[in-house]
Amino acid sequence: MPAAPRARAAFDDRQPVRAEIARAGIPSRSVPMELVTLLGEIERLNAALKAEQARSAALEASADTDALTEVFNRRGFDRELRRTLAYIKRYWTRAALIYIDLDGFKPVNDRHGHAAGDAILKAVAATLVRSVRASDIVARLGGDEFAVILWNLSEADAAAKAFALEAAVAEMAVAWETETLSVGASIGLSMLGPDDELADALAKADRAMYARKAQRKGNILPPRGWIALTR
Repeated sequence: MPAAPRARAAFDDRQPVRAEIARAGIPSRSVPMELVTLLGEIERLNAALKAEQARSAALEASADTDALTEVFNRRGFDRELRRTLAYIKRYWTRAALIYIDLDGFKPVNDRHGHAAGDAILKAVAATLVRSVRASDIVARLGGDEFAVILWNLSEADAAAKAFALEAAVAEMAVAWETETLSVGASIGLSMLGPDDELADALAKADRAMYARKAQRKGNILPPRGWIALTR
């Protein structure tokens, strides 16, 4: 009795092979049964391998994705930034790193709870993704900190985009119970060059973010030479 299921499985495995043989115009009687069985087993193993590869790819993608916001997490961002720096070093192209820290996020959490904070984080991530190109990279680094990698643009265009992202986050509103929640964003900008290393690039953008946060506390617009803050 235990052998019956295996026999049926082997028979089923051979059906696609028989169909291929028939389509090729080869008389089925001229093909040894052992060969048909072997080819069927190979086909089954190939299908199982493809399924396993798809599962592994999905697991790898989930390991690089922030579960809450569905953008890259810190692990995925570090990988993408390394790739970006390597590409810049090889091809001398232009890219910019934007470091984002939310303003007013802690009061939202403290007053309305973590669920409200999560709603804000999801809305910020969605706003950033909508505001950049598909080739650009958006990530949540942790807490209320985000980062964006912008490709192929000048320093002036990068500064303009950073200011536009600040405005987009500030204009964003989240309906929560009977209130409308909002936050601000302080953005630091660093142009990436062929000599930059990952830690240095992040440090420059982080310093620029804190400089911008100080400006925002004083209600000061980005100066014309904002990019100089990243040097």
